[in-house]
Amino acid sequence: MTGWGQALPIFLQGVDVLNCARAGASTKSFMERGRLGWILDRLRPGDLHVISFGPNDMKPGAGLHTEPFEDYQGNLRRYVIETRLRGAHPVLVTSHERSVFDKFGNFRRPLKLYPAAKRELAAQMSVPLIDLNEWSVAWWRQLGPQDCRQVFLYLAPGEHPNYPEGVGDNSHLRPYGAVEVARYVVGEMRSRGLLPGGYFRNLENQFDADHAVEFLADDESELLTKERVGRAIAGATK
Repeated sequence: MTGWGQALPIFLQGVDVLNCARAGASTKSFMERGRLGWILDRLRPGDLHVISFGPNDMKPGAGLHTEPFEDYQGNLRRYVIETRLRGAHPVLVTSHERSVFDKFGNFRRPLKLYPAAKRELAAQMSVPLIDLNEWSVAWWRQLGPQDCRQVFLYLAPGEHPNYPEGVGDNSHLRPYGAVEVARYVVGEMRSRGLLPGGYFRNLENQFDADHAVEFLADDESELLTKERVGRAIAGATK
């Protein structure tokens, strides 16, 4: 299982990439557990704050769920405002779609209105938007249900020691998928001029993704996870 944030350093140089993404987090839980506060405490003027949520906001239950054009947008608005108050620059990224096809091979869009809600907010607040959702839909459709398994976490029994019984995951990427999604996101940063040209590299190069993506040691990952559950931000920003 590989997040595309892990792969961003492959395509960037001369900048520090701090990947604070957390599997299973929504805009709501990320704030309530203090993770946004941890980031805001460390933002400096001129930093880019890349923000992408959606798949977990649609999950039912009080701990994660938000409504697309209500508290989801409200939470994202707060991320944007708090970022700008620190002189940093928010960048909104719509979430890539899950790989969901019906029995006839027709592609479905399970994220529904969440990408649209983010697009609307980006337009309202003049925030740069990278529309990973639309790009992913086009690619997933081109690949079809079988070839999408090269992008997502599909492994046969015995193929990888982390999943001895195999796995079929329509939501999370494998290294190849993460690298290609990161390539698209960074390519959009370059074309929008979000960073000077000298900060980009390798966008036209191909990689053995299984060796190009770095993973933290388990103890280091656990330590960073504990550190980043900081203070929650009280109140609300309107």
